[in-house]
Amino acid sequence: MGTPITPYNSGDAKKAQVAQMFDNIAHRYDFLNHFFSLGIDKLWRRKAVRMLLSDGPKEILDVATGTADFAIEAARRAPDLRVIGVDISPGMLDIGRSKVSKANQDGRVELVLGDGESLPFEDGRFDAFTVAFGVRNFENLTAGLREMHRTLSNGGKGYILEFSKPRLFPMKQLFWLYFSYVMPTLGKWFSKDASAYTYLPESVKVFPEGEGLKRILMNCGFSECTLYPLTGGIATLYVVEKA
Repeated sequence: MGTPITPYNSGDAKKAQVAQMFDNIAHRYDFLNHFFSLGIDKLWRRKAVRMLLSDGPKEILDVATGTADFAIEAARRAPDLRVIGVDISPGMLDIGRSKVSKANQDGRVELVLGDGESLPFEDGRFDAFTVAFGVRNFENLTAGLREMHRTLSNGGKGYILEFSKPRLFPMKQLFWLYFSYVMPTLGKWFSKDASAYTYLPESVKVFPEGEGLKRILMNCGFSECTLYPLTGGIATLYVVEKA
């Protein structure tokens, strides 16, 4: 995939830069996330959670949990479910823990500081995993996907939400106009970190999607992968299975 796209021009590894970026924007992350997507990101997560819960999992892993939106949504909808969220950004996890307490999900949602490419969990522990807009930020994509596969139980499923590239007029033109010009400008104003919202469109441009990401997922050991394009192809939900 060539030289990885990173948030900053420092000499640090991408992993360290991503952690720094999310620490920097943690205080405005939720607001900007929902603002930029017009709230549609909430609908995407709810769709994934409905599909996830239809199999009746007891314990799930939310990778790159951030401020725990996915984890909290799943726990709210399934009173017997336990969710463990893992993320490399202490700043995002601090906000996530406050949200977990506010949602009265303490004891059912646990947030752990950790690296998605080296998960601190035993093989086959989780009935399912979720990751929303996180795999694009991995320094080593295949390492992260293999770790999700390793910690997933046989017969378990994973739900990966990620941005994709619309191909039809006018969605394609509107998407790139918004991503390349509107979002970086507003992100700089609100978050005071211009690099973070320049990194986003650049990382989407080079990240594998659709059949390309499906091939990578299958090469990482998953036995099935079904694609669900969302909102005209702005995002895609990848549902994978482990035999």
